[in-house]
Amino acid sequence: MSTGKMIVLRSKENETFEVEEAVAVMSPTIKRMIEDDHSADTSIPLPKITSKILAKVIEYCKKHVETPESEELKSFDADFVKVDQQTLFDVIIAAHDLNIKSLVDLTCQTVADMLKGCTPEQISKTFNIENNFAPEEEEQVRRENPWAFE
Repeated sequence: MSTGKMIVLRSKENETFEVEEAVAVMSPTIKRMIEDDHSADTSIPLPKITSKILAKVIEYCKKHVETPESEELKSFDADFVKVDQQTLFDVIIAAHDLNIKSLVDLTCQTVADMLKGCTPEQISKTFNIENNFAPEEEEQVRRENPWAFE
């Protein structure tokens, strides 16, 4: 990667990350902040994103800037989403907040793949969803939506 203008991003914990502008502008949100001259001699605050998750997002953006569409990039993406469930959800939220469409698509597809073929009970267990229906309410939902329980 060529050495270009450096942008400093600041996480929720006030940790700073210096990245090349080409990496930072994968996020239209950050790009707009740069264009609005928000980063003049300061860092760009990302108060909702933890250092751990910001580092993951930067890793993704850096690889996607450096590597053209290839099998290597597909392999990177496949490995990138092999994380614990909480990290995956935090990356989804950060990618959404930063408007990084390709990362939102990748991480949401991973969650969709996790749900494929699962019963409602398995989905509830996977995502720690408590069933708060009374037995008669649950039966009514099952009668009204039989397709969901096939």
